[in-house]
Amino acid sequence: MHIIKELTVREEEVMNLFWEEGPLFVKQLVEKYPDPKPHFNTLSTYVRSLEEKGYLSHDAFGTTYRYFPVITEEQYRNGNLKNVVKKYFDNSYLHVVSSLIKEEDITVEEIRTLLEEVEKTNNKI
Repeated sequence: MHIIKELTVREEEVMNLFWEEGPLFVKQLVEKYPDPKPHFNTLSTYVRSLEEKGYLSHDAFGTTYRYFPVITEEQYRNGNLKNVVKKYFDNSYLHVVSSLIKEEDITVEEIRTLLEEVEKTNNKI
């Protein structure tokens, strides 16, 4: 899996539309937005940026391009999670869980469920 490059809020918004809708021309992308719609050139810039970052690719149709995601939403989420764990928790998922426990953001029952999932996964290996 390749390194997940961070997205701006707007880039993530555009990617969400691609994940929901599938392949789109920029003109179709503009139509997915409520009024007042963003300008075509603005969205075109975001799309090119997303392609440079490795999130989108395109098929050529004459002089226009239809863009499509090359990374799934799940891959993006997992990559983002890894970046957060590395950046804020010294690359330790144990520190993440420990922090959730201290902040009371996770219950004992949720921890038991998590342990059961870990045990199931380890038994499959």
